[in-house]
Amino acid sequence: MADSMQVLFAVAFLVFLVYLVSRILLKPLKLALKLVVNSMFGLLLLWGFNFIGAFLSIVIPINLVTILIAGFLGIPGLILLIIMQFLL
Repeated sequence: MADSMQVLFAVAFLVFLVYLVSRILLKPLKLALKLVVNSMFGLLLLWGFNFIGAFLSIVIPINLVTILIAGFLGIPGLILLIIMQFLL
Protein backbone atom coordinates (compact mmCIF):
# COMPACT_ATOMS: atom_id res chain seq x y z
CA MET A 1 0.00 0.00 0.00
CA ALA A 2 2.82 2.40 0.85
CA ASP A 3 4.57 1.67 -2.44
CA SER A 4 1.46 2.45 -4.45
CA MET A 5 1.04 5.76 -2.59
CA GLN A 6 4.65 6.70 -3.36
CA VAL A 7 4.12 5.86 -7.03
CA LEU A 8 0.91 7.90 -7.05
CA PHE A 9 2.66 10.91 -5.51
CA ALA A 10 5.59 10.54 -7.92
CA VAL A 11 3.24 10.44 -10.92
CA ALA A 12 1.27 13.44 -9.61
CA PHE A 13 4.52 15.37 -9.07
CA LEU A 14 5.75 14.44 -12.54
CA VAL A 15 2.47 15.58 -14.14
CA PHE A 16 2.68 18.86 -12.23
CA LEU A 17 6.31 19.33 -13.26
CA VAL A 18 5.53 18.68 -16.94
CA TYR A 19 2.62 21.14 -16.75
CA LEU A 20 4.80 23.80 -15.13
CA VAL A 21 7.64 23.41 -17.64
CA SER A 22 5.23 23.47 -20.58
CA ARG A 23 3.65 26.69 -19.30
CA ILE A 24 7.08 28.28 -18.95
CA LEU A 25 8.22 27.20 -22.41
CA LEU A 26 5.01 27.89 -24.34
CA LYS A 27 4.60 31.51 -23.26
CA PRO A 28 7.64 32.79 -25.24
CA LEU A 29 6.57 30.69 -28.23
CA LYS A 30 3.10 32.26 -28.19
CA LEU A 31 4.68 35.71 -27.99
CA ALA A 32 7.02 34.94 -30.89
CA LEU A 33 4.13 33.60 -32.98
CA LYS A 34 2.09 36.72 -32.26
CA LEU A 35 5.06 38.89 -33.26
CA VAL A 36 5.43 37.02 -36.55
CA VAL A 37 1.70 37.22 -37.35
CA ASN A 38 1.56 40.95 -36.54
CA SER A 39 4.68 41.57 -38.62
CA MET A 40 3.12 39.79 -41.59
CA PHE A 41 0.01 41.94 -41.17
CA GLY A 42 2.21 45.05 -41.05
CA LEU A 43 4.01 43.93 -44.19
CA LEU A 44 0.68 43.48 -45.98
CA LEU A 45 -0.46 46.93 -44.84
CA LEU A 46 2.74 48.54 -46.08
CA TRP A 47 2.68 46.66 -49.35
CA GLY A 48 -0.95 47.63 -49.97
CA PHE A 49 -0.27 51.27 -49.13
CA ASN A 50 2.80 51.37 -51.37
CA PHE A 51 0.81 49.80 -54.20
CA ILE A 52 -1.90 52.46 -53.94
CA GLY A 53 0.50 55.26 -52.96
CA ALA A 54 2.68 54.66 -56.02
CA PHE A 55 0.03 56.42 -58.10
CA LEU A 56 0.35 59.48 -55.84
CA SER A 57 4.15 59.26 -55.44
CA ILE A 58 3.83 58.44 -51.74
CA VAL A 59 5.96 55.46 -50.82
CA ILE A 60 7.03 54.19 -47.39
CA PRO A 61 10.23 52.13 -47.42
CA ILE A 62 9.67 48.57 -46.28
CA ASN A 63 12.19 47.49 -43.65
CA LEU A 64 12.11 45.71 -40.31
CA VAL A 65 11.31 48.85 -38.30
CA THR A 66 8.41 49.97 -40.49
CA ILE A 67 7.02 46.43 -40.61
CA LEU A 68 7.11 46.16 -36.80
CA ILE A 69 5.53 49.60 -36.33
CA ALA A 70 2.72 48.79 -38.75
CA GLY A 71 2.36 45.31 -37.28
CA PHE A 72 2.18 46.34 -33.63
CA LEU A 73 0.08 49.45 -34.08
CA GLY A 74 -1.98 48.39 -37.10
CA ILE A 75 -3.72 51.16 -39.06
CA PRO A 76 -2.73 53.90 -36.56
CA GLY A 77 0.87 52.77 -37.02
CA LEU A 78 0.53 53.06 -40.78
CA ILE A 79 -0.93 56.56 -40.38
CA LEU A 80 2.00 57.41 -38.10
CA LEU A 81 4.45 56.22 -40.75
CA ILE A 82 2.67 58.27 -43.43
CA ILE A 83 2.83 61.40 -41.27
CA MET A 84 6.51 60.77 -40.54
CA GLN A 85 7.16 60.32 -44.26
CA PHE A 86 5.59 63.71 -44.99
CA LEU A 87 7.42 65.46 -42.14
CA LEU A 88 10.84 63.98 -42.78
